Amino acid sequence: MKRSNKAAGADPEYTRRTALGLLCGAALLGAASRPALAQRSDDVLNEALVLRDPDVPATGNLDGDINIVEWFDYNCPYCRKIAPEIQQVVQDDGKVRLVLKDWPILGDVSKFAARMALAAKYQGKYMTAHEAMIGVSSKLTEPRVRELLASAGIDMDRLNRDATTNAAAIDAITARNHAQAVAFGFKGTPSFIVGKFRVPGILSMAEFEMVIADARKAKKPN
Repeated sequence: MKRSNKAAGADPEYTRRTALGLLCGAALLGAASRPALAQRSDDVLNEALVLRDPDVPATGNLDGDINIVEWFDYNCPYCRKIAPEIQQVVQDDGKVRLVLKDWPILGDVSKFAARMALAAKYQGKYMTAHEAMIGVSSKLTEPRVRELLASAGIDMDRLNRDATTNAAAIDAITARNHAQAVAFGFKGTPSFIVGKFRVPGILSMAEFEMVIADARKAKKPN
């Protein structure tokens, strides 16, 4: 897992199986778990913004019963490695909604890639841009990002205009994503919320399936 130099840490024993208590009668995600999270303001850990921010792209079954929320960086090799496995889990399960939180923590190229991906949504091609960049095996550069997006059929002139016109909105999205990741104590990418569970790192397909099953059990009334 790639490490961020900026992310505020949680205690080491706060493991991936720690229940977040997304609802638990509380307004904030995690409000029932750790005081540091409970003290965060609504605009950081409000459930609607973490799970269903209207400006944050989602894929899979948009009416699914379980959310997987991923914080990722296009220049993170671990994010690229795990992407096909996550997509396979989502496809095989059929009832999972995958929320994609751009968290560009690995430098200026990462920020540029995230900005271009989020600008592509204005022409209905966020997933096209996402798949083009997350699917490469080598480190990205700005020219490589532009090459990949153009080859994927994205209108680059419009992309540049949209990135400029909507710069403030795009920066606000990545700022929210960053604030949430820090509040959850994530140290780097990839990091996940699966249902009510915090998963700060990589899981295998079998482990994702287990956590999804656990999340479904946690939703059932006692």
